[in-house]
Amino acid sequence: MSPTSKKKSTTPHVLLVDDEQDILELLEMTLLKMGLQVDKACNVKQALVKLAEQSYDLCLTDMRMPDGDGLQIVQYISQHNLDVPVAVITAHGNMENAITVLKAGAFDYLAKPVALDQLRSLIKSALSLPQVAPSGDKVLLGHSPAMQKVRDLIERVARSQAPVHISGESGSGKELAARLIVARGPRHEQAIIAVNCGAIPENLMESEFFGYKKGAFTGAERDREGFFQAANGGTLFLDEVADLPLAMQVKLLRVIQEKQVRKVGATNEEPVDVRIISATHNNLAERVKQGKFRQDLYYRLNVIPINMPPLRELREDVREIAQRTLDRLRGNSAVAFSESAMRKLCAYAFPGNVRELENIIERALALCLDGVITEHDLQLSPDDSESAASTLPGGKYSLTEHLDQVERQALLAALEQTRFNRTAAAKLLGLTFRTMRYRMERLGIKGPDGEDDEG
Repeated sequence: MSPTSKKKSTTPHVLLVDDEQDILELLEMTLLKMGLQVDKACNVKQALVKLAEQSYDLCLTDMRMPDGDGLQIVQYISQHNLDVPVAVITAHGNMENAITVLKAGAFDYLAKPVALDQLRSLIKSALSLPQVAPSGDKVLLGHSPAMQKVRDLIERVARSQAPVHISGESGSGKELAARLIVARGPRHEQAIIAVNCGAIPENLMESEFFGYKKGAFTGAERDREGFFQAANGGTLFLDEVADLPLAMQVKLLRVIQEKQVRKVGATNEEPVDVRIISATHNNLAERVKQGKFRQDLYYRLNVIPINMPPLRELREDVREIAQRTLDRLRGNSAVAFSESAMRKLCAYAFPGNVRELENIIERALALCLDGVITEHDLQLSPDDSESAASTLPGGKYSLTEHLDQVERQALLAALEQTRFNRTAAAKLLGLTFRTMRYRMERLGIKGPDGEDDEG
């Protein structure tokens, strides 16, 4: 009987695979106390037979066995499209094995010796995997091959606990991709804490990430949790992770490896269960070559890479994305694009990507008359498409320089329009005030008198 033809019991059914009998019995005892059904296999061959005959809700397997390894079981489950999350037990400190099985499709891993509290947490996460994708307005639009590839990858990695690194230009939808991964994964009901790594002063990073004890420093009048504690059981989204200083990278690496944090001023560490999703518009591999980002941390974060394509590479999707964005922003009004305005959008290079498209449409809605958005309402100059394309990589500027130049121009235009009121400029650009201030500082933009304006 095939595993898909046998109806699952209402009690979750787990397959344990290990050639060491004492470990197998310990794991079985722990799972039985949790009210689960348990089957056991002593080697890879037995495990594959059981997977072919029985439906399981979870498979927990050792990595090294006499007739093979846990990777074979992960690959079997993936190749046969079995709806079974699988976790692998690896030797302590062997992150290479852990990364290998996560890339192959494993849900998570445990290091020996197995900590029973971590085992219980893993099992609870695996058994709460959502059976259907959640509905909602937050979706990645477009049907081009590049966007379909991103959506497919998000669906696959959502069930895993593997760290995901999302790359892509500013405004391309990196945070949306991260939130979709969480929404479709086992931590969908838990907290997702989003952190802009470039917006935190270096001297506050450790206390912000790890928390602090009362009296740890001047002003620490009470115990406070950090980002890791706030995300415990859920997900920590590290946006612009390339901006982390090297000293903080070392501390972050240790937390990822040990799954424990120590508050500033504390003498003991506390366990944390956090999935890491990171993102940046920078090329992390290039930053590693430049000595600005630790290679070992790069390997830990970049277990599963996702690249968000820029909007200029999704020409066939611009019409759909623009129309869906207009539908969302116009409310109950009957505003529509003129055909010439739509052609103008489809020809534009969008250096600010989807975020820029949303800002253009929001501005056009405020300017249009008689329910029709015209070319004039878009406020795109005739040579916008040509000039934007002429400085793309391969021309005079590198990608980073090009993006900085475009961002600086956009910020200055908004600031001039609002007479350097940063709060109003941030609203115009669709940014938070904090993000606006950070970007001005990063690009060296000052007020008209040469000082920072408080808006």
